[in-house]
Amino acid sequence: MTQKPVLIAQISDLHIKSPGDLAYGRVDTAKAFEQCIVALNALDQKPDLVVISGDLVDTPTVSEYDHLKRLLALLKLPFVGIPGNHDSREMMRAAFPEQTYAFPSGALNQFAQVDGLDLVLLDSSVPGKPHGELEASTLQWLAETLASSRERPALVFLHHPPFMAGIWHMDRQNLLNASELEAIVQQHSRVQLVAAGHVHRTAFTMFGGTVATICPAPNHAVDLDLGELREPSFKIEPPAFHLHTWFPGDAFGHVVTHTVPIGAFDGPHPFFGPDGKLL
Repeated sequence: MTQKPVLIAQISDLHIKSPGDLAYGRVDTAKAFEQCIVALNALDQKPDLVVISGDLVDTPTVSEYDHLKRLLALLKLPFVGIPGNHDSREMMRAAFPEQTYAFPSGALNQFAQVDGLDLVLLDSSVPGKPHGELEASTLQWLAETLASSRERPALVFLHHPPFMAGIWHMDRQNLLNASELEAIVQQHSRVQLVAAGHVHRTAFTMFGGTVATICPAPNHAVDLDLGELREPSFKIEPPAFHLHTWFPGDAFGHVVTHTVPIGAFDGPHPFFGPDGKLL
């Protein structure tokens, strides 16, 4: 039986606050997330799974996780999540006890299979710190998980990018032990993608012999300051999420990532008229 493509929607950096509160006194992250959910639910080709790659809440507090859960109840798709630097491992574990975590305590790593595709979710959070780091136990678990198959393609997700994006105040708080992750990824050609969040902007590069991406956010964007011209700042830009599509094929198939804007837009409109001629 021929395998079908697998669609994985990635959303990131929700920064949900308690009801009525605004992020940085300006951004209604809950309303932004509601619009993101509408866009996800409206996709013609339904994603097989939604991956939330960190910073689910903002402070964090139990009230914020309760608000997040009420919003997620509107999502008509299954989801998995990993923490970011704004999250609490303990609060997140308590809020989502149904999630299948690799360890009974500590890092909230997860492993999921969707048809012919493996998803490996890594907890890069460091409690109380903005930067990311993969604990020794997480790196060992990753190596063992990737070594468990030589045939199935895999996508790796984490919050902190393992590469420099060029935005100075974000680069100093990315994944500090990225070289250790890279060494493991390089050993396993079945890794077709390393996908992160944290920067609130779309970015692509190569890492460990495969493609690496940063997912945009549904709310505010980090200012694209590539020259250290300003203090750490954000902008209100068009929100979006990533849709990773794995196509089966020779070897491990291939992944195509689409950036999907959030909002109502005119169209679609046909290119051709009833007579078959280009309009």
